[in-house]
Amino acid sequence: MTGSRTPSILTDRADGVATITLNRPEARNALDMTMRKDLEAALVALEGDPAVRVVVVRGAGEHFCAGGDVKQMRDNPLTAAEGQSRVEAINRAILALARFRAPTIAMVDGAAAGAGCNLALACDLVVASDRARFGEVFARIGLIPDAGGTYFLPRRVGVARAKELAFTADSVDAREAERIGLINRVVPAAELETETYALARRIAEGPPRVLAAAKALIDRAAGLDLESALHWEALTQGAMIASGDHREGIRAFFEKRPPRFTGA
Repeated sequence: MTGSRTPSILTDRADGVATITLNRPEARNALDMTMRKDLEAALVALEGDPAVRVVVVRGAGEHFCAGGDVKQMRDNPLTAAEGQSRVEAINRAILALARFRAPTIAMVDGAAAGAGCNLALACDLVVASDRARFGEVFARIGLIPDAGGTYFLPRRVGVARAKELAFTADSVDAREAERIGLINRVVPAAELETETYALARRIAEGPPRVLAAAKALIDRAAGLDLESALHWEALTQGAMIASGDHREGIRAFFEKRPPRFTGA
């Protein structure tokens, strides 16, 4: 009798916060083809759930994600076409994560290496434990950064430092990652889960339409001139001014109480 396959991706929802857990702890959550496809499917499913206001991405066990499965690379050499297909599978998951309508947070413990590092960077925010390490380690095995590394990395740390990290394939600890702007904050390992979910719940209490719009505007602004960015701000703010959540925020301000945002 054949047992059921252990899910490579686990999902959970509570209080407006959805959690996606990379679930191959025996392989430091390395991204095999099954996990790549399952991650995309999980994100698509959560995208369609209006109750989800924040997504937290984490790894099972002691590590976030070791990147591509190097053992599989050794045991199953690929042709160029097969290699491209493998990368395109993670690209679909990266696009679903980066374009997710609601804020996303990577909760990183242990290793975030290669594609695992870039999976974290595809999230809006990165909270790391003080024992986390980040590395664009592709060059060590004769590869270029993928999974969005050439896009996310220079936007976070600048072009020169992005090239240094890619060329040297050096890993940096969490404190250095915070110092150079690669991640948002570092917390003690014992407090990682508590601090990450406190942040997630705080964001989830915000006005969902506003947060989605602010995320989209900030992401879009990198490719716009100032006049165009101002135009989109005015257009979007007009819609927000007419919203029920704006009226609720004004009422709560004068009633000196926390607002109760519903997305109206």
